[in-house]
Amino acid sequence: MQYRQLGRSGLKISALNFGSVTFGGQGNFSATGKVDVAEATRMVDICVEHGVNMFDTADAYSGGEAEEILGRVLQGRSRELLVTSKVRFPTGKGPNEQGLSRHHILNACEDSLRRLGRDHIDLYYLHEWDGLTPVEETLEALQTLRDQGKIRYAGISNFAGWQAMKLLGAAERDRLITPVSQQLYYSLEARDAEYELLPLAVDQGLGVQVWSPLACGLLTGKYRRGKTAPEDSRRISGWPEPEVRDLKKLYDTVEVLVQIAEEHSVSAARVALAWTLHKPGITSLVLGARKESQLLDNLAAASLRLTQEQVRRLDDVSAPDLIYPYWHQNRNAFDRLSKADLVLQGPAKRLREALETKK
Repeated sequence: MQYRQLGRSGLKISALNFGSVTFGGQGNFSATGKVDVAEATRMVDICVEHGVNMFDTADAYSGGEAEEILGRVLQGRSRELLVTSKVRFPTGKGPNEQGLSRHHILNACEDSLRRLGRDHIDLYYLHEWDGLTPVEETLEALQTLRDQGKIRYAGISNFAGWQAMKLLGAAERDRLITPVSQQLYYSLEARDAEYELLPLAVDQGLGVQVWSPLACGLLTGKYRRGKTAPEDSRRISGWPEPEVRDLKKLYDTVEVLVQIAEEHSVSAARVALAWTLHKPGITSLVLGARKESQLLDNLAAASLRLTQEQVRRLDDVSAPDLIYPYWHQNRNAFDRLSKADLVLQGPAKRLREALETKK
């Protein structure tokens, strides 16, 4: 297992992390999986054996049951095993039992610690943007939790680029706790994060943990043009994420994935994960599994090495459209772009040149 430094913090985390979204399976989360304590224990054992040192959860997963199961499984294990959790989504019916207000953050953190059976959370994420709460109030609440020793680090998740910069700017200005990482959706199915969020991470020194790097199963090879997906898949079970905006592009991407998987005699899922680990700015991938066999296959992605030509094929088939101002910069500003700019513009320029050569 490779260990990578998390942003500008001194913390090193495994390139593959394990997520507990499949634990419990209560309410809307029944479609993600129904892993019980015994199964969760076995999966965590496997992860530890493979060098995983960070485990992800959230108070929203199965109404807090995922936190409870993870807490029970990690009880008495090494303190080298790190835990992330999150706050933002409703935890009750009251108007103040959601969001990023001081009131909700402090209460929600206490509840998460109780469910986890821990005295601190290693990395506490703001799970979603809250446009009604001033970022200063949110940061002050996180600062309080760090001062009390209840969290070690803070992060952001599912923020837009301008929202992230607004919060980072306020943290620097007011000398409050500064997020060290962002958790975001990024995969071969949708590379939207390359527009703003990954360049922001490279420019600002934020770590990046990727949730759903297999696009909730869409990149496993189960979903192919002209074939029916298995009945036990998340999509068939009613899980709505991610939104697929270009089905043709998804099918084209999966075909290239399968081709490269055959070249290595491995699964398409393993190739998709290895591709993501190759990309600029990525610290780690959060894996979620409902079966031991899935977990073992996914963990093997850490040792899969793709050739430059294979990475290029996947880059080209899944390339995001250059929306404005990126198409303008691609043609007129390429001599003065930074490493952050090149997260998006590097592959785009290569693809453009290849297309022009074919003309």
